[in-house]
Amino acid sequence: MTVAGPPAAIILAGGRASRLGGADKAQIEIGGMPLIASVCAAVAGCAPIVIAGPDALGGPGIRTVREQPPFGGPVAGLAAALPLVAGAERVWLLASDLPRAADIVRQVERAGFPEEVDAVILQDADGHDQPLAGLYRVSALRRALAALGEPTNASLRRLIAPLTIMRVRDAEGASSDLDTWDDIAAYRAAQEHGTMDEDRRDRSHD
Repeated sequence: MTVAGPPAAIILAGGRASRLGGADKAQIEIGGMPLIASVCAAVAGCAPIVIAGPDALGGPGIRTVREQPPFGGPVAGLAAALPLVAGAERVWLLASDLPRAADIVRQVERAGFPEEVDAVILQDADGHDQPLAGLYRVSALRRALAALGEPTNASLRRLIAPLTIMRVRDAEGASSDLDTWDDIAAYRAAQEHGTMDEDRRDRSHD
């Protein structure tokens, strides 16, 4: 299928980060770069790029929007951001705490986007869907939001349940996010000791 124009991107960054004691998770540095910057870099060719989160996370060429009331959950953030990407046919939907967002994008792009599907998302090694690591048809998300009703504190998995989804096995563990300080410390240690690339190679041969 030939798809016109580049996809848009929505990055969800409006959470409370309660397991980090309320720290600004998106600004935590991994490898010398804030997490949000890594995710934005992974979708640098997209237009537009929208962050659903605080205005402070914006930058050149990046728009921000906030769900009302704030901290209404990922579906509320998506609902606030989706009107800003109305001109795009497809949109990346990514969490802001994915240090390997570029690997997510690469795996999904490699899988392709068949005409008959509404979304292509990664599925981790345990068979769990990773809905914030995928590429979606904008029209399908719009229909799903309309059918769902009130987005505040709604379930993202419930939102996407009616969609026709193509699942791609995340052979590299790229969709692992950083929810706790232990997660962050372990990721930094793996980078420091050079075990990240070894783990990536091992997973690619599973």
